[in-house]
Amino acid sequence: MPPRPPRLHPHLPPLQALRALEAATRHRSFTRAAEELALTHSAISHHVRGLEDNLGTKLFQRTGLSMTPTSAGMRLAEQVRAALDQLESALREASNTAGPPVVRLQVSVMADLANAWLIRRLPSLHALAPELDLHLRLHADISPPDPYSVDVGIWHQRVDLPGFACHNLIEDDVIAVASPSLLAQYPGFTVADLPKLPMLRFALRPWRDWLLLAGLPTDEPERGPIFQDAGLMLQSAVAGLGVATARTQLAHDYLASGQLVQIGTTRIPSSLHYWVTWREGNPREKAIQRFHAWLREQVAESVSPPSP
Repeated sequence: MPPRPPRLHPHLPPLQALRALEAATRHRSFTRAAEELALTHSAISHHVRGLEDNLGTKLFQRTGLSMTPTSAGMRLAEQVRAALDQLESALREASNTAGPPVVRLQVSVMADLANAWLIRRLPSLHALAPELDLHLRLHADISPPDPYSVDVGIWHQRVDLPGFACHNLIEDDVIAVASPSLLAQYPGFTVADLPKLPMLRFALRPWRDWLLLAGLPTDEPERGPIFQDAGLMLQSAVAGLGVATARTQLAHDYLASGQLVQIGTTRIPSSLHYWVTWREGNPREKAIQRFHAWLREQVAESVSPPSP
């Protein structure tokens, strides 16, 4: 005798309404939830209002121009998010019965780390764990995006929310680097001659601390391009545009290949971190932890730059 189908609540809300609630709670915005789900603002509002009527409780409280989830709305959204994750995991498992399971991870990563360090190391990850399928999103702001929107974030600021793991990935220093072709234009170059070179400026790190420790005049350069992205500044240094300060991890591959050389031996602490963040209890957490372990192995292998 075949098993009986599970009895559903006669007023079980449609899945689309629950998705609307989860997205609206996560974004704190009906408009952004509508953009994510390819719906209209009024459709999100209709779904949420239907849920409130069905449950007999308020799920959102309007505060000025923003929509703030109530405690009941937050609890329901968290449970819906967990249920959707389980459903996705079950569908993924069912679709991969013919071969090794593919685990797709949505990864948001700082653009400088991605361009100067991570992307060139991904072939080794594929060789080690071919089942991991990374969907990369580049992030440029100091403030992290919505941590619920991705599986893994590698950001400059840590996420201090309950239920999130947060680990500092890189502990390194800042050095000065330039291309050999640029230095060749200054015969007999020494560290004392550095102010004669064009100096590339990074918006998030002044030259002063490095110059002070190197025993040079601490006047900030008044001319030269200013970069918001450290990876782009490194590529400009490789092209011979000027001398740059750079984190040893980001500069490592350029130094090892001879595209850049270190100027002097001065090193200053880096003021920015790279925090690896994920939501604990994510159904893909085992794969996330494997990815995190691989990241740490890659950092350990490139911990020291070549001698200046």
